[in-house]
Formats: sequence, C-alpha cells, structure tokens
Amino acid sequence: MKIGLEVHVALPTKSKLFCSCSSGAEEPNTAICPTCLGFPGSRPMLNEEALKRSVTIAKAVHCKVNEKTHFIRKVYFYPDLPKSYQITQLEGAIGHCGYVDIERKRIRIRRVQIEEDPARIIHADDYSLLDFNRSGVALNEIVTEPDIESEAELREFMSELRSILFYAGVDIDKEMKVDLNISVGAEKVEIKNITGIKNLVDAERFEEKRQEELIASNKRVATETRSYSEETMSTVPSREKETDEEYGFIYEPDLAVYPTNGIIPYATVIASELAKQYSGKRKETIKTIKELVMFDREALKLIQYGAGQSNIETVINAIEVLKRRGKIRMPEKGFGKMLDLLDKGIVLDDDAIAALNDGEDVEAEKHGVSTEEIDREILNVLSQRPDLVKEYKTNKKVFNSIVGIVIKKYKVSPKHVAERLALVLGE
Repeated sequence: MKIGLEVHVALPTKSKLFCSCSSGAEEPNTAICPTCLGFPGSRPMLNEEALKRSVTIAKAVHCKVNEKTHFIRKVYFYPDLPKSYQITQLEGAIGHCGYVDIERKRIRIRRVQIEEDPARIIHADDYSLLDFNRSGVALNEIVTEPDIESEAELREFMSELRSILFYAGVDIDKEMKVDLNISVGAEKVEIKNITGIKNLVDAERFEEKRQEELIASNKRVATETRSYSEETMSTVPSREKETDEEYGFIYEPDLAVYPTNGIIPYATVIASELAKQYSGKRKETIKTIKELVMFDREALKLIQYGAGQSNIETVINAIEVLKRRGKIRMPEKGFGKMLDLLDKGIVLDDDAIAALNDGEDVEAEKHGVSTEEIDREILNVLSQRPDLVKEYKTNKKVFNSIVGIVIKKYKVSPKHVAERLALVLGE
C-alpha cells in the first residue's frame, strides 16, 4: 500500500491571501469584496504575511526554498469558485524536496505552496447555500510523496506534522483538510477534503479494505475521486479523477514573481531540531524530549533554559514534575532554583513547586525531602510489610501499592519514588 497526502491548513493571517477582507469573520457573507467574489476587473494583491508564514513552514519541513515564487490558475468549474479558477502554485511553489522524519523512516515532502481557499458550501435537504467569507482565505498546502505504507505511519506522520505547524504559529485547532491518495494495487484513488485525524485514519482503513476486496475478486479499482462519509465511516464515489491537463494550468498574469531569499522566517524551533542537540544521548531521552515539547511552547522554553544549567535528565525530570501538576508553567528564575535543588538530590513537594511558580524562594528543609530520606522510608515500608515483598515476586502490580504508601508521607513525584523503589528492590 502507498499513501500520499495533500494537507491544507489556514495560515494565521488577519486578512485573506489576495485582498484586505478579514479572514476571521463569523457572520456569513460579511467579509467579502470584488476580489474574493471574483468580479470582472478585480485584481489580487499578495498578502506578504502569508508568504512569510509559508516560507517558515517550508523551512520547518526541511524544504529547499526557491529564490523566487509565482502563481498559476487551476481551472475548474464549481459553485464555490465564482471566477472558475483557483489561484495556486505548482512548479513555482515556495519550497520543494523536503522531509519529515518519523520513528522508523523519512517521509518525503514534494512541495509546500500557498493557495486561496474556495467558498464554503452548506448543503441542506433540497438546496445549498454559499458562504464567501472563506473564499480567498490563505491556505498552506503540504504535498507528500507516496511514502506512507501503514495506518501507524499515517498517524505518526500527522502527529509530527501537527507539532511542526504548531511551532510555525499555525492554529492546529482550526479545521485541517487532507486529501488522501491511496493505492493498494496499481490504481490510485483520491479521497478529498477529510477533516480530523480520526476521520483520516478511518477513511484510510475503509479504502484499504475496499481496494483489497476488489483486487481479490479480480475486479478493477477505478482511478477516481471519492468523498468520506463520517456517518457511515466509508468512502463514496464523487467524480472521475481529473488529470493535470484537464485543469488547464496557466500562469497567473495578475500577480508578479516574488523573491523569497530575502525573507527571514519566524523564529521556529521544532521538537526534532531540539532533539538533535542531544544526539549523544539515549534514544529514549530524545523521544521523551520530543513528547514533552511537541505541543507546548512553555516546555520548550524551559528545556532550552535548563539545558545550559543542568544535565538534560534533571531538566526532563523537572518538566515532568510540572506536567503532572497540570501545567508546565514557571518563571525561569524559579525553574533554575528547582533544578539546583533537584541536582542536590532534593525532591520537592507540591507546596515548594507552587512557591517557585509564584516567584518565592524555597528552603529545602521546609518543602523538600532528600533522596536518602525517601530510600529510608522505602526500606521502612518493606521491613514493616514483608507480605508486600513476598507478593511482589509474583504480582508486579504491588509495586504501585508500595509507591502509594511512600507518597502518602512525602507528597513528591511518584516517578522519583518509583525509580528509587526499583533500585532498592533490585538490590
């Protein structure tokens, strides 16, 4: 099985791609003008902010950014496209030949481009409505090569890409539309406009099974465009798949050729780049860092700050302690003090962490407990409860019970207690 994706996300710009209309209006058909309605004689003007954002995304997925970029017209007829063509990109896209690394392989990125969003069609029982607020909104499209070969790889790639977009400033909670190109045999089928990772995975799962059954029955898999039905969790035929020739791509004469080599992309540090700083560490350490910062800029900021002050294992431990309390938030000064105490073998209780978060100083004697004290309490529990030690040999779940007994006395990190208990039991 081969899967290629076309991922469309709205760029975080205040105005649309080719006009000054707001890109965030809610009341239908209130943010419109002759340009985004496609009136004759109207002229598009490129939103510079959209160009900068797209360069940032292209660099974040390791694309080669073209020195110049230009636009084309993709001609097709549909009610959501009043001028009967979409302004998009192809050979002159922002970036090309990039990649996103997942656990076991590299997914190649064919190109990163910007284009305008069509209007929104709202279907009712016997009529349809058009909302042109969305017409002309700036989209970024990320096109992959057909390198994804399983459901697990599809999930992992989309999670990694969402993290990259998050650090590039994209609102990943907004609607993300994906076109899924999938082939089990020789013929490729495209499923258009899938929203949400769950729907994307469900569509892939159904389509893979459908094509396998056709091939097993010696039936032809039609090269076509299909739609995904969320209600039935199935794909249904939409139309025959167009070829590039049918789209009638032509150069967009109303827009110029734009330089990109002078654009400084936004300060974007993504999880995979951060992990490279610790390439000498264990693979598990790098994976933990990526998981902590994947969708949390505060975690990234604290790790970057702490990495120059303490060893990375201590920094990770501190971040995980904060995460267990619900929020990874702490002033850098307080975080530095926290690292100092952890480096001295002091395990902090919840009151100490709250004080550091409020900018207060913390005395280890009042709000902390040393590793030696935790070890003594573990030995005390084991000596008083030999039944637990005996049961532990046949029931490993008892381990958590012992941890629970210790943290009732010392309100500290369960992970730290678990690590000390594992060492004691091993001895």
